[in-house]
Amino acid sequence: MTYLRTMSIKVEKISKVYGNQKALNDVSFEIEKGEIVGFLGPNGAGKSTMMKILTGYIPQTSGGVEIWGLDVSENALKAKSKIGYLPEHNPLYLDMYVREYLEFVADIYGVSHDRIDLMIVKTGLSKEKHKLIGSLSKGYRQRVGLAQALIHDPEVLILDEPTTGLDPNQLVEIRALIKDVGKEKTVMLSTHIMQEVEAICDRVIIINKGGIVANKKIKDLRELSSDRSLISIEFNNIVEKEALRNIKNVLEVIEMGENKFLVTSDSKHDLRTELFNFAVAQNRSVLQMNMKEQKLEDIFQRLTN
Repeated sequence: MTYLRTMSIKVEKISKVYGNQKALNDVSFEIEKGEIVGFLGPNGAGKSTMMKILTGYIPQTSGGVEIWGLDVSENALKAKSKIGYLPEHNPLYLDMYVREYLEFVADIYGVSHDRIDLMIVKTGLSKEKHKLIGSLSKGYRQRVGLAQALIHDPEVLILDEPTTGLDPNQLVEIRALIKDVGKEKTVMLSTHIMQEVEAICDRVIIINKGGIVANKKIKDLRELSSDRSLISIEFNNIVEKEALRNIKNVLEVIEMGENKFLVTSDSKHDLRTELFNFAVAQNRSVLQMNMKEQKLEDIFQRLTN
């Protein structure tokens, strides 16, 4: 059947313009049923804008979005019924009780109240269901947000920064919950936390300045940099980034802080001697210099720098 091959999310040549600013520029990607995809990018890259377009919250300037084969612009209500959405700023009614709020949401969707008990158990809210939302911790408020996003049993779950502000214990719990939900749903989540991506996601889409710079499975993304060598170096005084770039065999230089840099070469060249000689020539001292293991954070910085 054709329906079984339909992508959960299909984005084709989406652009979004605010006045003179282009927030998204010709963005295209697809997400299959059962995938958990991390949507990454620095602040202002266009992540939240893309998620708002996906959910029909704002319109695109050009291009098209389909949710389970339904055009979000032409079949807005039907497409939205397939989506569960947790925005970055969780919009809860703080003066309502947990169960009361979930009953309210269930009634909006026309869903049986039997789903409420199921969601309360699934999101770990059993002990909190009779409490005011305003009295809950940030972690439990996020659970309530996830419960409302799931209450109508959507095929697609879109989560914008779902773990922002959580303590380490809450992080582990919410990640485990998202991973569990991902067994049955298509999940797209934005985050700045690379450990979260590695713990939860099957694939990552990285966006920078409104355009996609990577769309790969985690293991394939790592292979992008398997032929590279990284050195972190700190000088005792100001060094021009461009001067470091001009050292032979240097591929990239990223500023990591005051007089601190991450220098990339190919794996055939160990630049430590060249960097030491550079410091001597510049009348600078090297405070520290270390070979670094390539991490997802390093790849992210390289692609979005």
